[in-house]
Amino acid sequence: MTDTGEVTKLLRAAREGDNAAMERALGLVYDDLRVLARRKLAKEYQERTLEPTGLVHEAYLKMTGGAVEAKDRAHFFALAANAMRQVLVDHARKRLAGKREDAWKQVTLTDHQSDGVDAEELIALDDALSRLDERQRKIVECRFFAGMEESEIAAALGVTDRTVRREWAKARARLNLALYGSD
Repeated sequence: MTDTGEVTKLLRAAREGDNAAMERALGLVYDDLRVLARRKLAKEYQERTLEPTGLVHEAYLKMTGGAVEAKDRAHFFALAANAMRQVLVDHARKRLAGKREDAWKQVTLTDHQSDGVDAEELIALDDALSRLDERQRKIVECRFFAGMEESEIAAALGVTDRTVRREWAKARARLNLALYGSD
């Protein structure tokens, strides 16, 4: 685990225009980001299209495409979770496009909380997430895509643990309804 205070200082400096500070902050959290990426890509595949390092790098590029406004380490990881989700969904869409052209190889994405999510499920999840309110979407991203605990999510979003639990329950119910119907 990295020094939270140092990362927060570097992120503050980056927000104030110090371009090198973001690079130094990434250096401090890089191993932690790779752990998150490995969780997302945990199962071995015959032909994996995305490695943990590639997922981290693509997510970082997506994050730095605009100004990164991370307030602290927890907020940075929440932003990284969102970027990883976007990268994984983009890859899933490309694989499904290839499938329609008979060029697709099956790849299963996993999370420490699930047995696996295939490309179609990931796209359906992304679509359902887009219909949640912003706070619920961020909570799901942090839990599902970054494996963050309630207290970490609360710190990243500036809310209480109780709010995270309540919004997580609502989000799960809405996602379940959107993905599986009213059964």
